[in-house]
Amino acid sequence: MMMKLLIGLGIVAIPAIAGIWWMTREGALVTPQGSGTVVTASGTFESFPLPDYAHEVLPEGYKSYLIEVEPGIKIHMLEAGSGTPVYLQHGNPTNGLLYRKIWKELPTDRMRLIMPTMVGLGFSTKVPASQHTLENHIRWMNAALRQLDLGGTVYVGQDWGGAVGLGAMMRSPELLKGMVVLNTGWTAPKEQFQLSRPHAIAATPIVGEILLENVVSVFDRIHEAQGEPASIPPEVAALYSRPVRDSGNIKGPLALMRMVPTGPDHPSSPTMVEVEAYAKSLKVPTEIVWGMRDPILSRILPVMTEMFPEARVTETQAGHFLQEEVPTEIAEAIERVAAAATAAAE
Repeated sequence: MMMKLLIGLGIVAIPAIAGIWWMTREGALVTPQGSGTVVTASGTFESFPLPDYAHEVLPEGYKSYLIEVEPGIKIHMLEAGSGTPVYLQHGNPTNGLLYRKIWKELPTDRMRLIMPTMVGLGFSTKVPASQHTLENHIRWMNAALRQLDLGGTVYVGQDWGGAVGLGAMMRSPELLKGMVVLNTGWTAPKEQFQLSRPHAIAATPIVGEILLENVVSVFDRIHEAQGEPASIPPEVAALYSRPVRDSGNIKGPLALMRMVPTGPDHPSSPTMVEVEAYAKSLKVPTEIVWGMRDPILSRILPVMTEMFPEARVTETQAGHFLQEEVPTEIAEAIERVAAAATAAAE
C-alpha cells in the first residue's frame, strides 16, 4: 500500500517539478536581426522593418532601426522629425509605440523625436531574467543615447522610463536641457515597501510566474490601470504584447516588476539613490503631467511636486499609461519645455 502511495506521489510530483522548472527558467538571449541600413542625423544604423500591425498605427516618415549597445544587446529605436531632440522613454510592459499619439501632436518639422524600447520589451533584445537590473538598463540606454550624440535634449519619462531614462541622462548630464515628468517615481525606499498588490505578487518566487505569466498575462490587464479602460482595447494591448510573445522570451515584464525596489536592501535601491540625488540637483525647465486615476502611482504626485516646486503641474483624469489618454496635454507640455530650454540656452 505504501509503495503504491509513493508511486502515486511520484507520478504527481515529477510533472509538477518539471512545470515549476519550466515556468521559472531564465529565458534565452534573443537578439533581433534587421535588414539593410537606415541613415539618420546621427549616422547609419541597422534597419528594422516593422511588422504590419505596428507599421499601420504610425504616421508616415518614421525611421525604425537597431542600436547595438553591447555584443548581442540591441535597442530598437523609433525616430521621426528633425530639430530639437526629444527623448521619450516608456516603461513596463509597453514599448516605443506608446508615444505614437503624442508624436502626432508634435511639430516634427521642429522636433526630432527619439523613442527607444527598453531591453526585454518590444522589438529590442530579450535577455535572461537575471540580467534585468536597473544598472544594466541605465547603462544600455545611456550607450544608445551616446551613439546618437543628440546634444541638448528634452527628456520625457513614464513608469520605469523615469528611473531608466533619467538614469541614462545622469550618466551623460550634458544631454539634459529640459524634462516632462509623467507618472513615474525615482525615490529610493528608506524602509520596506510594496508599490502595489500586483507587484507584491510578482515579487513572490514561483507564484509570480504562475499567476502573471501563465494564469493571466500582464498585457491583458493593463487596461485596468487606466482612467478609462477602453483607452487600451485588445488591439492596442497587442502592440505591446505581440513582440514579446513572438520572441519566445516573455520574461521581461515580470523581471521588470521584480526590479521595483521593495526596501533599502533591494538590488535596485543603490542605483535609485543615485537617480534620486541627481533628480533633486536638477535646475532645468520642467513640467509634470500626471494621471490622477492611476491606481499605482497617483499618490506619488506630492513627492514629485516637492522635488520640483517650480514645475508647472497638469493634473488629468488619465490612468497609468496616460500617453494613451491625454496625448494633447503631454504634447503641449513638451512644446513649452522645449521652448523654455531653447530660451535658456540663448
